[in-house]
Amino acid sequence: MSLLFFYGLALWVVLVSFVDSEGFIQYKWVGLRQYQRLWADENWWLALWNLLRYLPIVVGASLVLGCVLAILLDQKVRFEGGFRTLYLYPLALSWIVSGTIWRWLLSPDLGVEAWLHGLGWQGAVFDWIVRPDRAIFAMSAVAVWHATGFVMAMFIAGLRAVDDSVFKAAMIDGASLPRIYWRIVLPTLRPTVFSAVLILLPAALKTFDLVVVLTQGGPGQATVLPAFYMFDRFFRRDQMGLAAASGSIILMMSIAIAVPYIVRELRRPRHD
Repeated sequence: MSLLFFYGLALWVVLVSFVDSEGFIQYKWVGLRQYQRLWADENWWLALWNLLRYLPIVVGASLVLGCVLAILLDQKVRFEGGFRTLYLYPLALSWIVSGTIWRWLLSPDLGVEAWLHGLGWQGAVFDWIVRPDRAIFAMSAVAVWHATGFVMAMFIAGLRAVDDSVFKAAMIDGASLPRIYWRIVLPTLRPTVFSAVLILLPAALKTFDLVVVLTQGGPGQATVLPAFYMFDRFFRRDQMGLAAASGSIILMMSIAIAVPYIVRELRRPRHD
């Protein structure tokens, strides 16, 4: 039933993208007109440009930081459970809660900048969230903070599956610990990397709630992403057909990301 509900709504959105819908859905067939309007809209291109800057940072930084933290915790450090809980804590928070916390921290009037001014550093400036040229990077940092713990957990699971004899044999051959991880261990974690990327990419592509809570797409259009563009057109401007066209594009992007994983799973040999 849930699959029917999900795919049924997805097909309905695709259908609406081909009809004339301004204010009310009229189901008057207009072909590709909504897509022509979409690709002629400068705000849509700006949303895609913001996505091109946001996506690599969120996925790349989360992978690198998560991998580094997992390797550090794999050294059987003291208080490992406490550190792991600390790093996983952001994952327990919803995007709404995370966005609200960081909106307070990044606000020049209430957050870090105001705190530094209270300590006497009147020249301190921490206003990324209100600067059009830096707001998208501030939002990316919040997303990385939220996602890194999840990636770390995936890498820890992969590292703990590596046999200790691999480390012992490499050390006997004179390999240093960094070289062992770089040349031997990490190549064996390609499935983990692939799975993490497959999860992070669609999640970053569909980022909406963080934009709503943290910036509302501002300042100006500096942090508008495709999912927020779709919401704005559908619920605020009553441009249902245009919103459906943008939603169909986002759906196709998500499918393009998922197809390599599906193909890989189908080609994987099955063992009885």
